[in-house]
Amino acid sequence: MYTFRKEERLCSRKHLDLLFKSGSSFLLYPFRVSYLFIDQPADVQAQVVINVPKKRYKRAVDRNLLKRRIREAYRLNKQDKLYLPLPTDRGLLLFSIQFVGKDKYEFAFIEKKLIATFKRFHNLIQPNEIHQ
Repeated sequence: MYTFRKEERLCSRKHLDLLFKSGSSFLLYPFRVSYLFIDQPADVQAQVVINVPKKRYKRAVDRNLLKRRIREAYRLNKQDKLYLPLPTDRGLLLFSIQFVGKDKYEFAFIEKKLIATFKRFHNLIQPNEIHQ
């Protein structure tokens, strides 16, 4: 339940291109989220990619620290805040979390903002917005 397996990571170049070309997005500081539902059978409900820009954080240590914190917050809250309210008839969810903040935030702040991001995402998909 509280795992982050390989199947949940978005690695496919084809899916990444599709997500960024035809997906929808919104900004909730410090995250920019892109999402897209596709009709493809999968073992998981969602696949996610987490990105921290090299332009803003030159040192890999800083980028990795932020990615670890975001991954941990996602892992702990995905089941209750993302998967349970997600409609099961819409297919696989491709989800991108891009960090656009300017500071290295603590884990508690990142977790709080990620939960708010999940709530905003569910408010946006309520009017039956589906792609493909």
